[in-house]
Amino acid sequence: MTIDTKDMLNSILASISRIDYIKPEEIPGIDLYMDQVTTFMESQLSASKRHADDKILTKTMINNYAKNDILPPPVKKKYSKEHLLMLTFIYYFKNILSISDIQVLLGPLTEKYFNHNGEMSLTDIYEEIMRLELKQIDPLTKDIVRKYKMACDSYENAEADNQDFLKKFAFICMLSFDVYLKKQVIEKLIDDMAKPKK
Repeated sequence: MTIDTKDMLNSILASISRIDYIKPEEIPGIDLYMDQVTTFMESQLSASKRHADDKILTKTMINNYAKNDILPPPVKKKYSKEHLLMLTFIYYFKNILSISDIQVLLGPLTEKYFNHNGEMSLTDIYEEIMRLELKQIDPLTKDIVRKYKMACDSYENAEADNQDFLKKFAFICMLSFDVYLKKQVIEKLIDDMAKPKK
């Protein structure tokens, strides 16, 4: 590939650094109306957009999440801090999971921790998930660089005009296979969660 390993690593680190999450302390201390919610989410997660005109969350999406019991309904048309935390989970899950899988996954979270004053709050759960995910950045970056190097070493016998394409194709295939396998594991876990308890 024409990009050298150091440039590729810098590119990977730059794209990973754009992956952001909403810190609980950044969420307004007051309940928000729909327009305020979409504006807030857009401002907080805009760095994760692929294209400038992509929408983070629209009013229609949020209304559909509430209709499908993925997001608890607003109270007097206002959304709480917990709603915004749930919307953040939904935002990340919606790119890889079906609506029904998200229902199975978030249903118990809503039931046990949304507006409950137990030992653990939804904010506590969210903060722990973000802490765990941030710990994954370095190992994931190293794995991506390793796959990139493997792709660079492939198709050495191909015609020179085709090598760049084939190496990029190999890199994309390796990354896609990784996503595919992890998605299979996620779906298996969700299927197990959906089974009625004996």
